[in-house]
Amino acid sequence: MIISGLPDNPTGKARFNKAGLYNMKTRLLTLFTLILCSVQLHAAQTYASKGILRVCADPFMLPFSNTEGQGFENRISEFLAEKLDMELEYEFFPQRMGFIRNTLKSEEGGLYKCDLVINVPENFELAATTDPYYTTTYMLAYVKGGKLDGLEKPEDLRNMVESGNIDLNFGITERGPAQLWLFYNELLQYMTPYQGQPGNPRYHPGQKLMEDLAAGKIDATIVWGPTAGYYADKLRDQAEIILLPVKDSEENAEARYTYSMSMAVRYGEKEWKDQINKVVQENKAEIHRILEDFGVPLINK
Repeated sequence: MIISGLPDNPTGKARFNKAGLYNMKTRLLTLFTLILCSVQLHAAQTYASKGILRVCADPFMLPFSNTEGQGFENRISEFLAEKLDMELEYEFFPQRMGFIRNTLKSEEGGLYKCDLVINVPENFELAATTDPYYTTTYMLAYVKGGKLDGLEKPEDLRNMVESGNIDLNFGITERGPAQLWLFYNELLQYMTPYQGQPGNPRYHPGQKLMEDLAAGKIDATIVWGPTAGYYADKLRDQAEIILLPVKDSEENAEARYTYSMSMAVRYGEKEWKDQINKVVQENKAEIHRILEDFGVPLINK
């Protein structure tokens, strides 16, 4: 068998002279150069370069975004498009495992499918993040007039349950910060698990938890702040839902519930990131008003 011009050797030892080694190195260098040039020639273009703000977004997940433009990511996208004097378009894909790979980093017809993600955690590893533009936290939610009436701080829940001998039904997703909070507060025995990422992309676990809370199917839950605030308002005719911010633990770094949120672009697109950063920082007050309109609990850091 011949590989790169070198014949097989029954002894298993390579046999070649300096001229052969030089020729092999020359071929490999030429091949690498051709591959590199091919990648550069076929590098995808961006919609932004054509005056289009194309945003990567979830098609079904309120209060964040949907195909009807009803989420706060939609509103922020509209605001940015106006400030950037660009036409707004979307690339929709369910925001779960593979979201960045199938949107921001994916290309079609010589164009990246989209150029901006509106809402990711600060220091998000899969893309380059802008400066954070808001901070929020997980919220403990319960219905006024129910078993937990009068609870003022999440950290008081354990004593309240034990002293009142309350049979608590605490609904949370089967993994994540909410489950950690129950564990560290020695309340895990009261957990009623909900599926965190079901097969149906239209199913929003946070929405289901808030709806079941309002319907009296569970006594309490812990939900990501934007979702908790939005659905507490949407369900106010059914029940008055009390929201209490969950604070980070000072003793345990793993018990973290408060996060600053940024926007995201592809790595290496510094000029585009700087452009987004400038618009966001100059208009942070207006963006915060959009978030507040959707019930997002904002925390100053």
